[in-house]
Amino acid sequence: MPSIADEVDTLIEERSLLKHPFYQAWQRGELSLDALRSYAAQYYQHVLAFPQYVSGAHANCPDQGARRELLENLIEEERGEENHPELWLRFAEGLGMSRRAVKAKRPLESTRAFVETFQNATREGSYPAGMAAMYAYESQIPAVSKTKMDGLKKFYGVRDARSLEFFKAHIGLDEIHSEVAVDIISKHATSEKQRREVLSSTRKVADAYWGFLDGVMDAYL
Repeated sequence: MPSIADEVDTLIEERSLLKHPFYQAWQRGELSLDALRSYAAQYYQHVLAFPQYVSGAHANCPDQGARRELLENLIEEERGEENHPELWLRFAEGLGMSRRAVKAKRPLESTRAFVETFQNATREGSYPAGMAAMYAYESQIPAVSKTKMDGLKKFYGVRDARSLEFFKAHIGLDEIHSEVAVDIISKHATSEKQRREVLSSTRKVADAYWGFLDGVMDAYL
């Protein structure tokens, strides 16, 4: 019988973000600058809500050591002038978009569904299921961030450190966060019920992220 970590990784690979047509078009330089700007404004909703996902998982966590790891994650997201929503706004500015325009952009229905799915998974489900939601996202971000930066530099002329700091930060940080998350899942998802909840949560978040990208494509491409 495969381990729960292997089963989760299989589900994530089936919905790998790097396989989505939007990110593949990004890697080939086929997106317009306007499409990238619209994506940046929509994705900001997720970046802004991400600390709430971490907070939800932290609140449900019965393990003190794991709570400390989640607290570090939350602090990284929220603290100081280099907080992650701020870094994303700097990226949007690097695309030539104003902060006001980013914040004023109305979320698409698929964007709202993505954020709500993630919030529900980390707040309302079991602790292992909440960590699976985090892992379904964070385990993919280092590779996605690398390809995004490559595309931005090669095709869109975005090369300055200020505009790319969000992606650079997540290459290292999310490698650590995903290792912590999968270790927690392996230790705490021990019953058959917990395994089902973990797999369901993984699938829901992975599908919602694809749905978000589908919505961006439908609206802006």
